Amino acid sequence: MTHTLNPRHADAESPVAGSRRVDARRSGTRNLRPRLELAALLLATAGLYLWNLGASGWANAFYSAAAQAGSQDWAAWFFGSSDAANAITVDKPPASLWVMGLSVRLFGLSSWSVLVPQALMGVGTAWLVYLAVRRAAAPATADARLAHRAGLLAGAVMALTPVAVLMFRFNNPDALLVLLMTAAAYAVLRSIQDARLRWLLFGGALLGFGFLTKQLQVLLVVPGFALAYLVAAPVGLGRRLLHLLATGAAMAVAAGWWLAAVELIPAADRPYIGGSQNNSILELTLGYNGLGRLNGDETGSVGGGNAWGTPGPFRLFNSDFGGQIAWLLPAVLLLGAGLLWLGRRAPRTDAVRASVIIWGSWVAVTGLTFSLMAGIIHPYYMAALAPGIAGLAGLGGVLLWQRRDQRAAATVLAAALLAAGAMAAELLGRTPAYVPWLRWVILLASLAAAGAVLASAVPGFKAAGLRPGGPAAYGLVARTTAVLAVAAALAGPAVLLVVDRLDRSQRLDRERRSGSGRPGRGRVPGGPWRRRRVWRHPGSEPQRRVHRCRAEARRAEWVACSGPAHRPLPSRRRCKQAPATSPRPPPSSDPTTPPATSWPPGCP
Repeated sequence: MTHTLNPRHADAESPVAGSRRVDARRSGTRNLRPRLELAALLLATAGLYLWNLGASGWANAFYSAAAQAGSQDWAAWFFGSSDAANAITVDKPPASLWVMGLSVRLFGLSSWSVLVPQALMGVGTAWLVYLAVRRAAAPATADARLAHRAGLLAGAVMALTPVAVLMFRFNNPDALLVLLMTAAAYAVLRSIQDARLRWLLFGGALLGFGFLTKQLQVLLVVPGFALAYLVAAPVGLGRRLLHLLATGAAMAVAAGWWLAAVELIPAADRPYIGGSQNNSILELTLGYNGLGRLNGDETGSVGGGNAWGTPGPFRLFNSDFGGQIAWLLPAVLLLGAGLLWLGRRAPRTDAVRASVIIWGSWVAVTGLTFSLMAGIIHPYYMAALAPGIAGLAGLGGVLLWQRRDQRAAATVLAAALLAAGAMAAELLGRTPAYVPWLRWVILLASLAAAGAVLASAVPGFKAAGLRPGGPAAYGLVARTTAVLAVAAALAGPAVLLVVDRLDRSQRLDRERRSGSGRPGRGRVPGGPWRRRRVWRHPGSEPQRRVHRCRAEARRAEWVACSGPAHRPLPSRRRCKQAPATSPRPPPSSDPTTPPATSWPPGCP
C-alpha cells in the first residue's frame, strides 16, 4: 500500500528545507545580536549619564534660571531671558534654553527636568557616531560584523570621553551643540554615499541651529564638511559647488531667522542682549562670542585664556585639558593619517576618505583653534572634540585591524596603540591617587598589543596555522590582541570616571552626615536622610543663586544681587543698586569655576 505525501509536507521533511530553516534561524540570530549589542551600548551610556544626576543640583544656575523663566513666559523662552520679566538675556543664543524651558514647562522645575535632556542628548550623540562610522566602514570592510564593531568602538569612545561625561550631565549649551554637529556629520556622509541633496541641506539646517546654540563655534566643522563633499560626492564638480551654495543658504536661513527677529524688534519691546555692549545680537556674535575669543579682545570679559595655560600647540595636553580630552588624541591622528595613506589609490568617491576628512578636519581645526585662541576658554569646551576623536578611533582602529597582515597598516596601528598607552600612562601619572598601578598595566597592555599586531604582518605568521592546532591558536591570539588593544585605549578614562563617581558619592555621603551638602539635599526634621527642596521662594528658584538684573528705562540703573552658591538666601536680603552705566556681559559659565562677583558693579 502506497502513501501519497502532501507536497508541502514532503518539502518540509526534505534535507534542503531543514537546512533552510537552520540558515534562517542563524540569520535571525546574526541580525538580532548587533541590535542587542547596540542597545547595550546605549543603555550603558544612558546609565552613565543619568546615574545620580540629581547630585548636580541646579548645575549651572545661570542657565537653570533662564530655563525657569522660559517655562513661565513665552517671550522669555523665545529670547532666552534670564528672568520672566525679560530684563536681560543670557550671553548665548537660546536654542539650548528652548529645550530646557520646554522640559521644565512639561515636568515642572527640578534638577532632573533641567539635566535629563542633556543626558539624552549624550545618548543620541553616541548613537549618531555609531551610525556614521558603521555606514562608512560597511563598504570598506565588506563585512557587516566588522562595520558594526567599528561603530560600537566609536560609540564607546564617545560615551567614555571624560569631558563628554561632564557636559552631558550639565546644562551648558555644549551638549546640544555637540549633538547637532554630530547629526550634521552623519547627514553630510549620507549625502555623499547616497548622492541625495536633501541630506546635505538637512545637515546645513542642523549647523544653522548649532549657530543658535553657541554661535560661531559651530563654524569650526564647516570647512571639513564642505571639503569632504567637494572631494567625494558622486556628482560633477559644477553640481557639487551648487549644492554647497544651497547648503550655505540653508544654514543661513536656519540661523538667521532668529537673529533677524531680534534685530527687527525695537529695543524697547525686548530684553537687553546680555554680553553685548550696545544691545545688539550682531555685536555679541562678532565680538564677545566671536573674534574676541580668538584674539582676546573681549570688552567686559571676566577672564582670559591664560587662566587655562598659555596659548600654544600643546595646550590641550596640559594639566587642565589633558585629562578631559587628550587620552586618544595622538593615536587618532596617527590612525587618520594611516587611513589616508592606505586609501590613496581608492576612487574619488571613497566613503572612508570622506569620513576621514570629516572627522580629521573636525579634530584638527577645532583642536588648533582651542590651542591657539587667546580669549576666554574653559576645559569643558573640549567636548566639541569628542565626536571627531571617536569617529577616527572606531573607523581607523577596525579598518587597520582588518588589514594588519599588511606591513604599513600593522605599523600604523601599532604606533597608535603605543601612543594611546603612553598618553594614558602620562595622564594617570598626573593623578597618582587614581589607582596608581593602572598606568603600568595599561602601558604593558599597549606594548603587548602592539607587538602582536606587528607580528601579524610577519610573513608566515598565519602559515603557522597549517600545523595541528594552528588555526585555533591564531584565532586566540587575534582575540586576545583585540581585547588588549581596546583595554589599553579605554581603560584609563573608564576607570578614572568610575573612581571619580565613587569619590563624589562618598563626599556627598560625608556632607549629608555632617549636615551640609548641595542644594536640594538635607535632613528632614524627624526623618531619615532624603531629598527635599530648599528653594521655596515662588518665582525665584533657582534665580536667587545667579546675578539678577532689572532694567529701568531699558538703559538706566541696574539692580543686581547674588547669594551663596549652596545655601538658600535669607528672605529679606536686599539687592544693591549699581551706578547708571552700560551693563557688562554676565560672567561666563564654567562648571568648574564659581561665578564671578565683579558683574554688575555693586554686586555683593
